[in-house]
Amino acid sequence: MGDVKGFLKIKRSKTEYRPVCERVLDYHDVVKPRSDEQSRDQASRCMDCGTPFCHWACPLANYIPEWNDLVFHQQWEKAYDLLKATNILPEVTGRVCPALCEHSCVLGINDDPVTIRENELAIIEYAFKHGLVKPELPKKRTGKKIAVVGSGPAGLSCAVHLNRQGHKVTVFERDDKVGGLMRYGIPDFKLEKKILDRRISVWKKEGLVFKTNHEIKDKKELKGFAAVCFACGSRVPRDLKVPGRDLKGIHFAMDYLVRSNKSKKAEAKGKKVVVIGGGDTGADCVGTANRQGASCVVQIEIMPQPADRRTADCPWPTFPRLLKTTSSHEEGAERHWSIITRKFVGKNGRIGQIICEKDGQPFAIEADLVILAMGFIGPEPIKGLNSKDFTCGDMRRGQSLIVWAIHEGENAAEAISNYLFLREPKR
Repeated sequence: MGDVKGFLKIKRSKTEYRPVCERVLDYHDVVKPRSDEQSRDQASRCMDCGTPFCHWACPLANYIPEWNDLVFHQQWEKAYDLLKATNILPEVTGRVCPALCEHSCVLGINDDPVTIRENELAIIEYAFKHGLVKPELPKKRTGKKIAVVGSGPAGLSCAVHLNRQGHKVTVFERDDKVGGLMRYGIPDFKLEKKILDRRISVWKKEGLVFKTNHEIKDKKELKGFAAVCFACGSRVPRDLKVPGRDLKGIHFAMDYLVRSNKSKKAEAKGKKVVVIGGGDTGADCVGTANRQGASCVVQIEIMPQPADRRTADCPWPTFPRLLKTTSSHEEGAERHWSIITRKFVGKNGRIGQIICEKDGQPFAIEADLVILAMGFIGPEPIKGLNSKDFTCGDMRRGQSLIVWAIHEGENAAEAISNYLFLREPKR
């Protein structure tokens, strides 16, 4: 490494956010971008471990110590070459990935880990700024046509890898724009959609074909494709079937977020909002409700409050389930744990209260708008799959992270290519 004592000289820098009073008035990125010099300093903290557990923890097996060293030496183009070798969407994972790698950083055993995710983001943004991101065209075409159904991270990863192998790939998306839940499930203040559009324009130049507003209702529509990959996500939400569930004003989180991403309508303005579910999607709902002008936001979770540091049951280098305070929580929200929702109560068919229970004691929370953010139970069913059909991402493994979806898509592309090769006639 360039500075073998960098981790002793420089402390981890915290992510810098725009002021709360400013950012809650818009949907722009809440994070302040770092300078190249700041990224260089943070990259110097990487110790070039003999066994890099960051690499082990990353589903994509990113070359983390190597590109940290290159950033320190300001060799940005080489750093980008290593980054793109394993990740087709670093500008997305660099913004929204929970950084499994950082929790396994060896420096994190007795100090703060390296800012791996932000270093990754610095590399890809440098690459876009300096014109390093260019279409990667296949050397030759195989003549094989492949369909990918769904344009989330798994579907896009599968499509990109297949296209670069020389196959002709068409991506079908039932929404009006490409991106899946990256576009309509993640708020703009975490992932501005111009980031997706910038990358998709590159892939179009590589030869990928996107057909939006095209829902596959019958597999006969896919006749003529040598293989099909279904990457439709795990979109069936977990419901809360308690008395009063049919009252107006109770919505699934993804429905709420999609509406907000599409229209920016102030659905929560002046309302008492309760988010049921303590995960990242729930936090996204908190941030969205604050921007819509909610009078107050309360988030409740059925599980106990997580620890704020590692405990004996989650030792390094495993991923710990720790208390997470997001930028959305900092903007204003009450949070409560170990809360059981017993029933919804309302007047004239609309929600007015949630009757809850904690430690056996009932209590009520006032609510004009309730958002159910309790995860998903599985994919929408598809009938009639056969040997030329493949699946990947959340549809195959259940709801998971974008970084896992990208990995799944790459694996599916490899499986499809192997299948097509085995079916080639003997000569």
